[in-house]
Amino acid sequence: MELPYLLAAGLLFFCLLKIAIVDVRTFRIPDALSLGLIAGGLAFAAWRSVHASATEPPAPFAGHLLGAGAGYLSLALVGEVFFRWRGTEGLGLGDAKLFGASGAWLGWQALPFVLLLASLSGLVQALVTGRSRAPNRRFAFGPHLAGSFWLIWLFGAPGLPPIWR
Repeated sequence: MELPYLLAAGLLFFCLLKIAIVDVRTFRIPDALSLGLIAGGLAFAAWRSVHASATEPPAPFAGHLLGAGAGYLSLALVGEVFFRWRGTEGLGLGDAKLFGASGAWLGWQALPFVLLLASLSGLVQALVTGRSRAPNRRFAFGPHLAGSFWLIWLFGAPGLPPIWR
């Protein structure tokens, strides 16, 4: 195990854990954490694009940059459409920034898997806790994004190898 992978995994785990805890308690995701994760993910992707191993081809940096932008913009757009339709915030920009961070770390190809897994775990929580019958209650989506981000970092997704090795 190379030291940069260990450092990246530690940074990622503790930032995602802190984001999940803060979001559950306050329904907010601190910019310092989400924007820091975007910067850290792009820095790690840049390092990986230069330092490929014999068993791993270089990771194209552009895919991670595109992932950061596409992740942020896609959820920011969903949040804006919901706000204009319902007149209330349904998905915050903190969630969009966290999704952008997942794109920065994992690349754009992983975004559908992160969102699918986060949505399914959020749906299960809503059904189990009865929130599906209380549509006006607040719901922290950040922990679901953070958990799915971490799982795909560790285990990969269909057609995508894990980043952690």
